[in-house]
Amino acid sequence: MITTTGLTKVYRSRGRDVTALDGVDLHVREGEVFGVVGRSGAGKSSLIRCVNLLERPTSGTVVVDGRDLTALAGRGPRAGAGLRRARSRIGMVFQHFNLLSSRTVQGNVELPLEILGVPGRERARRARELLGLVGLADQARAWPAQLSGGQKQRVGIARALAGDPKVLLSDEATSALDPETTRSVLALLRDLNRQLGLTVLLITHEMDVVKTVCDSAALMRDGKVVESGTVSGLLATPGSELARELFPLGGTPPAGGGDAGERTVVDVTFHGESTGRPLISRLSRTYGIDVSILGAAMDTIGGRQVGRMRIELPGRREDNVVPIGFLREQGLTVETAESPRTSEAPRTSETPQTPETVEKTR
Repeated sequence: MITTTGLTKVYRSRGRDVTALDGVDLHVREGEVFGVVGRSGAGKSSLIRCVNLLERPTSGTVVVDGRDLTALAGRGPRAGAGLRRARSRIGMVFQHFNLLSSRTVQGNVELPLEILGVPGRERARRARELLGLVGLADQARAWPAQLSGGQKQRVGIARALAGDPKVLLSDEATSALDPETTRSVLALLRDLNRQLGLTVLLITHEMDVVKTVCDSAALMRDGKVVESGTVSGLLATPGSELARELFPLGGTPPAGGGDAGERTVVDVTFHGESTGRPLISRLSRTYGIDVSILGAAMDTIGGRQVGRMRIELPGRREDNVVPIGFLREQGLTVETAESPRTSEAPRTSETPQTPETVEKTR
């Protein structure tokens, strides 16, 4: 549904060039919820604004629903009309709602239809229908100032759906909301994704958003996508930074890595049927070893339980080849725990200049 190829955006600031996007390749499948995460300044907002050409890319292509939007971005009335038609099938939800204070809730939802030239009676019918869809049927005549933050965002979502889009773009739509309201807005986005067959591309800096609602995700750093794939695939990929952030584990590995002294620390990812089987206790009984659990996290993603566990095995790494092999034979992803790095958390930590290359799992 959305494909960017070699997407680059360079801004001119204070006499020098600043590269916000550096050759971004992104592939979002039809009907999925795709999250893009990264620290502030990673290029996330520039990416989403280039997808609907609110920002014109310096180079590269953007294809949405089979149409090359960058080819419609030329000069002249014909190109402009084609781009406007293409944009009408792409809804946009903003972080700070961007509602017009001079219009009622229904008037805000009608605005895109008014711009498209839809007759007044049809505009009103469609707006009321959309407000019912987002749970605000009783607020049609209210003014934005009378609404809570969550209600304002629901109005923004209804307005974004006015043109019957196939794609919904969400730029940090929940970052200004409290946790409970965030959960309700994410549940609404997921419901709309399923009911309407919407493809949703959302920008966020919160890993909980990815865990709660996303089918696939990409990690951005310094204007580049350094890792992407389905969430379930990333969780099964050794070395995945996104997997580590989705399921942070306690029990810091030793400074020398997963093997220090007479113990071996490994991270184990459970997914699919393995989450309901007592595999760690079987490991202990089968090989007569004491297994220490240093940290664990489990959650439901896409309706399935997924978990990660950090365990400590007695002996050096070479002494534990067979026990580790046993875990892998049971369908678990097993990797030696690395020393903590300062590059992992998009929200709070520093990032290295050269990103680690991680296998794409799509």
